Amino acid sequence: MSPEEALTRIHRYDGRLKAFVRLFEPALGDGDGPTFAIKDLFDVAGAPTGGGARVPLAAHPGSHAAVVQRLLDAGWRAVGKTHTVELAYGGWGTNRAVGAPWNPWDAKTHRAPGGSSSGSAVAVAAGLCDAALGSDTGGSVRIPAAVCGVVGLKPGRGLVSLVGVHPLSPPLDTVGALARDVATAARMLGVISGPDGAEAVRAAFDAEAALGLDVAGRRLAAIPLEHLGEVDREVGRLYLAALDRLRKTGVTVQMVRPHRALEDSFATNGLLMAAEGWRIWRTRIETYGAVMDPWIVKRFEAGREVSDEQLAQAHARRAEDQQQFHAWLAGYDGLVTPTCPIPSPPLDQIDETTSPLSRLTRAANYLDLPGITVPCGLTQGGLPAALQILGRPRDEAMVVALGAAFETVSGWNGRMPDLSGFEG
Repeated sequence: MSPEEALTRIHRYDGRLKAFVRLFEPALGDGDGPTFAIKDLFDVAGAPTGGGARVPLAAHPGSHAAVVQRLLDAGWRAVGKTHTVELAYGGWGTNRAVGAPWNPWDAKTHRAPGGSSSGSAVAVAAGLCDAALGSDTGGSVRIPAAVCGVVGLKPGRGLVSLVGVHPLSPPLDTVGALARDVATAARMLGVISGPDGAEAVRAAFDAEAALGLDVAGRRLAAIPLEHLGEVDREVGRLYLAALDRLRKTGVTVQMVRPHRALEDSFATNGLLMAAEGWRIWRTRIETYGAVMDPWIVKRFEAGREVSDEQLAQAHARRAEDQQQFHAWLAGYDGLVTPTCPIPSPPLDQIDETTSPLSRLTRAANYLDLPGITVPCGLTQGGLPAALQILGRPRDEAMVVALGAAFETVSGWNGRMPDLSGFEG
């Protein structure tokens, strides 16, 4: 869509949706490419980087984040910056410091938009832009994409620059793409990927080659419901139906017990986020904690209790788990699960001491795997559910190919929420 069309829709619907924290009028860039939104964790020259906080993380950034600059150089147009969970530390999408967006699939009840890239997912789902940038440390691209009914694509590390993106846990952080279809997400990844002279050391992603791959004959592992822990009945039904549809693409789906490292990743990934995050943001929390979301402060303060020795041990365990899991996954072309075990709950029913939305997503960060979430249907209550496909290390191409193939049989294409209740 054109920037003018995007901004018209934003003015029409975002008063209630609250996906955006800042608009660019006129849009940034001078090309004729797709429109995109930027999670407010990424620097944009001359615009405060809020980071979901009352006190900005950067008041006057001097340059764009590398990925923003690459998109603008490629002719994409930026229409605004989107809400995030404060300091990107949360999977629900809540924010008691500056407010949380609405999940666009329910205009009557304020439901969780997913986090931490909450506004990016809402903006894409509501058709306020073609695509959006997000960051993903434990599922923060894939979770909001899943509960808002859009595609979320997370690469492995070393493919996309993190320069100008404020960190949560550097060993786990990645930058990903959200879009309404796999092709747009893949093309965004193609533009933002490639060496940056820093930690991005891999060659640029070839989106067109990935989208052209034939998946017939590929072999996928899928985790049975009985080995997934507690899963909402409707989500489980849609997951099994999605596996049946996936088989229609010519792939073989083998039900397997989860590898130990997959099950153990949740707790250790959480420890790493807390410990690394506390070491990065301690001074800020001690200075501004009184005006921060109290649940975010509690999560970071848990990292204060992790000693340097314990942190080193967690990193060593992660390296061992990666080695073992990568060897196991080498026998398959991908691993399939639901993205989130439950649909989006009402905000006033959320238990901030739990993190069910990230239970099946953290493994991708912990084990350094590429992953994609693709919508797979609506519950009887009209809320999106999604299929997650994780790939072998550095095999973003197969993740994209499998996601695109599933999209052709998913029965989802073109679905959007009814936004009539958000007008005004």
